Amino acid sequence: MKRKTMKNYILLNENAIYYECGFSCDNVVFLNLGNDKYFITDARYTVEAKEFAKGCEVVQSSDLVEDVKNILKKSKIKKITFDPNDFKLSFYQKVVENTKTKFEAIENFSKQKRIIKSDEEIELLKRAANIGRDGFKELAKYIRKNGYNQSENYLHFKAIEKLSHNGKYDLSFDPIVAINKNAAKPHALPTKTKLKLNDLVLVDAGVKYKRYCSDRTCTSNTNFENFNFKREQKFKNKKHQKIYDLVLKAQLNAIEKARVGMKASQIDQLTREIITKGGYGDYFVHSTGHGVGLDIHEFPNINSKSDVIIEDNMVFTIEPGIYLPNEFGVRIEDTVVMKNGKAQIL
Repeated sequence: MKRKTMKNYILLNENAIYYECGFSCDNVVFLNLGNDKYFITDARYTVEAKEFAKGCEVVQSSDLVEDVKNILKKSKIKKITFDPNDFKLSFYQKVVENTKTKFEAIENFSKQKRIIKSDEEIELLKRAANIGRDGFKELAKYIRKNGYNQSENYLHFKAIEKLSHNGKYDLSFDPIVAINKNAAKPHALPTKTKLKLNDLVLVDAGVKYKRYCSDRTCTSNTNFENFNFKREQKFKNKKHQKIYDLVLKAQLNAIEKARVGMKASQIDQLTREIITKGGYGDYFVHSTGHGVGLDIHEFPNINSKSDVIIEDNMVFTIEPGIYLPNEFGVRIEDTVVMKNGKAQIL
């Protein structure tokens, strides 16, 4: 896959800036002008920026827009690339006003740079996955002992507590905890519904380790004596079991058969064909997966329209699901890395 390398670009996105220099904050503009790099921020952040931002000049600024324009003028930059998804209209209007530099919009160019993970990044992602898996175990232990008759709202709170290891780690996103018919909503919000024996419960959660995200979804039968988030699940309800087994089959099919050189759409097809043949294609309402890294949603997108060619060191989720409105939903998700041509679960 050919990737365009840009000589001059401007970044506002925190994770994009972190990727460039190892530090970021909530009020910064990053300029890459050939071999010169500038981390422009206000006085609240300059001490830390000078300590942690690597390979760039830290500029303390009381007016970020004016200092950006002055640096561009001084450097005689004729053209600079920006991602329109990251720019507020007000910032763009101010920064291009009365400047001779041409601003060229290229969507997601920073995410494209990050689509192939380094070995160091993969180690961080593995660590995040392991911490997340431990958090799931702690949540399962809580549900076994104290989960009966607890509401989704309260279990959502406990998921935050257990996944974050009592606040030690940031979460990748707000966890999803959904019981029975609420699990039929892919991004369900917690309700007052209380957990009972042999309910179906879906939990989607992840943590960050050194800013790198994990992402995992488990669907389980609520047997309080032996409750767990393992892939082997035995449901009392026969329809729960049928749908669960079909989703698991679809997920394993994609993990086992995904290969470097495939299009992302072919990996999507590996899950979709199983669910469609099982008669539930209309109830698989989202893509098979998405890239994971500094952002919880990165490239590649694993969907039916993507022509992206899969390469070694790409990291993405495989998460098929079936959602039966007003009944229940099942989703099973793991994050995988492509290594030596095949998918390995992180």
